[in-house]
Amino acid sequence: MEGWRGAWYVPCLAAHETLQELCRKENLTCKSIGIANRNLKSYEVEYLCGYKVEEGTEYYLVKWKGWPESTNTWEPLENLKCPLLLQNFHNDQNEYLSRAKQGKALIMRKHGKALKPAVADYIVKKAKQRVALQRWKEELNRKKNHKGMILVENTVDLEGPPLDFYYINEYKPAPGINVINGITTGCECSDCPAEKCCPKEAGCLLAYNKYRQLKIQPGLPIYECNSFCRCGPDCPNRIVQKGTPYSLCIFRTNNGRGWGVKTLQKIKTNSFVMEYVGEVITSEEAERRGQLYDNQGNTYLFDLDYDSDEFTVDAARYGNVSHFVNHSCDPNLQVFNVFIDNLDLRLPRIALFSTRPIKAGEELTFDYQMKGSIDPISDSADAVSPARKRTRTVCKCGAVCCRGYLN
Repeated sequence: MEGWRGAWYVPCLAAHETLQELCRKENLTCKSIGIANRNLKSYEVEYLCGYKVEEGTEYYLVKWKGWPESTNTWEPLENLKCPLLLQNFHNDQNEYLSRAKQGKALIMRKHGKALKPAVADYIVKKAKQRVALQRWKEELNRKKNHKGMILVENTVDLEGPPLDFYYINEYKPAPGINVINGITTGCECSDCPAEKCCPKEAGCLLAYNKYRQLKIQPGLPIYECNSFCRCGPDCPNRIVQKGTPYSLCIFRTNNGRGWGVKTLQKIKTNSFVMEYVGEVITSEEAERRGQLYDNQGNTYLFDLDYDSDEFTVDAARYGNVSHFVNHSCDPNLQVFNVFIDNLDLRLPRIALFSTRPIKAGEELTFDYQMKGSIDPISDSADAVSPARKRTRTVCKCGAVCCRGYLN
């Protein structure tokens, strides 16, 4: 928190509104919890949480931004200059009534002309969810290091941001695991690719064509230019390391699959979409965690078995947008092993590329068994695969070719 004498720090052991109230009492500002100079001693409508009619005048119960709920006040409609908040209020009201399949009589009390408690409670919960998801979206976009924006959407239920998930942009190695192997040399190319460019030095094919799309088959590794290469950031052999170029949306699915990810832009075939990151742990630790995850029905363990099976990526608590990508038996993403600043074959980076054209608004999926649609009969397509599960999980992907289970 920023005070007039310098920086103040308060541990987040109190509720968001409690911290806001403390800031106001001490005349402090803190952008992260919505207290700025412009609203330190002013009032701004955060959301509407009640409605009544008295003597022919419509009133709305107002939650003031940055102020505790104890300061909520009833304001006449004519004083409210917030059409979007009014629209949200009535949309949430209609949504509740539609889902409850009850008549409009539920909107008003018989005598008091006020919202029924159940309706008002839903509207408040929906408003709080909207605020929480907006904060989460802002947090995700502050932490990301790539070009594409991240949006968040839930039009299905009252689920808010995950409580125990932390956004990271790259692997988070467990103690004793080194994901950077001390590489000190790179290509001398002034115009990649050349005869001695990184892929050829590794005895592999250049992965990308002139349109920066994949031209290799699943199972083959990708060697990109690294931080010691002479080529600059516009080198055509630097794709995965730049992060996703697409704007993506984390959204709540309507068929019980939890959160999912959809693209907001069209994606061409064989294009890089995102990287799969998380904690890098030993296979032994993965087995221990797997026992816990099985009971929860989670699938976040991803074996790094390109060369051996010593390490696993666990994206349960630490990860990026890929944490929310669902499984499909007919996926539009395919996994590839990538080597950049670490040439240790036991520790490839995991990149997801499109297997076909993807329309804007389409959900992104990959096959947790790695039998993607690029090369469905190739054994090499299984070079990278999620960690083996011990219990069978029912698949809800809805594909015509659905196998019925994730494993």
